[in-house]
Amino acid sequence: MTSLLSVRSLSKSYGGRCAVDNVSFSVAAGQTVGLIGPNGAGKSTTVGMMCGLLRPDAGSVEFDGVAIGAGASEAKRKIGFVPQDLALYDELSARENLRLFASLYGIKGRALATRCDAVLKLVNLLDRAGDKPATFSGGMKRRLNIAAALMHDPQLLILDEPTVGVDPQSRNAIFDTLEQLKDMGRSLIYTSHYMEEVERLADHIVIIDHGKVLADETPAALYRRLPAQAALRIELAAPPAEALAAGLRALPGVASVSLDGAGLTVLLASTEVAMAVMAWLHAQGCRPSHFATARTNLEEIFLNLTGRSLRD
Repeated sequence: MTSLLSVRSLSKSYGGRCAVDNVSFSVAAGQTVGLIGPNGAGKSTTVGMMCGLLRPDAGSVEFDGVAIGAGASEAKRKIGFVPQDLALYDELSARENLRLFASLYGIKGRALATRCDAVLKLVNLLDRAGDKPATFSGGMKRRLNIAAALMHDPQLLILDEPTVGVDPQSRNAIFDTLEQLKDMGRSLIYTSHYMEEVERLADHIVIIDHGKVLADETPAALYRRLPAQAALRIELAAPPAEALAAGLRALPGVASVSLDGAGLTVLLASTEVAMAVMAWLHAQGCRPSHFATARTNLEEIFLNLTGRSLRD
């Protein structure tokens, strides 16, 4: 698969701290890459270098074979960036905001009017084109932020935590927009702390931690990394003893067991193991008040690779 964006051996340090350490990955045309990692993992620094906003200490970024440097370049014009912090002017209307951003790319005349209507329609804000962002909800501002990054019709859209602080309805509206962009053949890089978002959107996932790439794979390949393919969540009448968890861990097909109050989360090699686990608990005199099985999700894989310790 031909690479549209190539990140090669990027490194960046601040003082004596290495924020990004020899990071490499690529994005193909039409591909959506989820870039995830704990707080302080180096995601934002990596994104800054990909956009040409930060100069790397070592390594390079190329778009369609053309290097992205610190100054203006034709390659940069093919990339749209949606920052985590809103980049909007509250005193201008939604349409005026878009006109301002379009002017940076020399878009004017009839092409400008047509493009404004197209992106406002895409993010479901065409009926609010004349209103100021100061009157918008948080989700509407996020959608306008995305529209601004799309004004020059980029081939690649980089989104840094685009759903921070929005309600579920707005989040779904943002997903709908991004899925439409995918259907149109746009490439996306999506950073998020919400694992379910990345699972829904990404067809390739890059996990970084401490500035290093820990995984650069398809979701299916990541799931094969974890010995558990299913999860069993069990609610008990009283908090279980550690001895009970130790007994569960010794059962064939049980990958891990974690305690949470009166609940148990048991990761399994397959869903078939669930019946044996429930039978063993019954033999120990445990009477679950509720239980449910589910496929192991991206969050478990993420925690398995990066650890469960609190980062901030």
